[in-house]
Amino acid sequence: MEKHIKTLLNRLSCASITIATLTLILLITKTPETCVSSKPSSSNSITKFPKSSCDYTHRELVSIEKKNKRIWSTNDWIKKVKSLTELFHEIQDQWGLKFLNNHTKALCVSAGAGHEVMALNQLGVIDVTGVELVESPPLVSRADPHNLPFFDGVFDFGFTAHLTEALFPYRFVYELERTIRPGGVVVVVVEECGFDELGEIKRFFKKCNFVSARNVTLAGLRMTQTRMRNRVKTVSS
Repeated sequence: MEKHIKTLLNRLSCASITIATLTLILLITKTPETCVSSKPSSSNSITKFPKSSCDYTHRELVSIEKKNKRIWSTNDWIKKVKSLTELFHEIQDQWGLKFLNNHTKALCVSAGAGHEVMALNQLGVIDVTGVELVESPPLVSRADPHNLPFFDGVFDFGFTAHLTEALFPYRFVYELERTIRPGGVVVVVVEECGFDELGEIKRFFKKCNFVSARNVTLAGLRMTQTRMRNRVKTVSS
C-alpha cells in the first residue's frame, strides 16, 4: 500500500513541476495583455508616470524654472522668505552700517533651498552666494561648507542658520571666518539658547569679535541671533 502511495506522490510531483515550467516559459515568451497602448488617444492622455512596465509613453519633463515657480509660490516658502527678509531688514537698521545694499557681497552657508538668498535679494542685495552640499539652482550652488571654494576675505557679510547641524563646527566656522573680509559681519542663527550655549558658539570663532545676541522669532520658531565682526588687521609700525 505504501509503495502505491509513494508512486502516486512522485507522479503528482512530476506533473506539478512540468506545469510550473510550462507556465514560466509562457510568461517569459508572451507579452502581457494588460499593457497600456503606447499610442495615446489624445495629447491630454499623456501621463507623468507609466501605468505599467510596458507603457512606453514618454513622461513629461518639468523644467527647473517651472519647478521653482511652483515651489516659490507655496505658503511655506513665502512665509520663510518673509521672515528672513524681516530679520535682515532689522539687522540692517539696528547695525547702523549700510553693509546690506546692492554693493554688498554676501555669503549664505548651508543655505538649503535658498530662502535666505531670496530674502537678501528682496532686500536689495544683488551679489549673494548660497552654498549647500546639494545644489538648488539658481539660488544655491553645490559646495562643502567645511571646505569653501573661495579666496580669503572676498565677502562682506556671512550668514548661516545651520551651525549646530555641522559635522565639524570648528572647521565650519573657520571657513566662514576665512572668507569674510576684515571688518565684515557674520550672523549666526540657532535654536533659542541660554548663556552657556551662547558661550559655546562664541568659542568657535577665533577671528571674529562678539558684538551682540538676541532672541528672535524666525518662521514661527524661537531662535537666538548672534552677531560677530571680523577683526580689522592692524598694521604694525
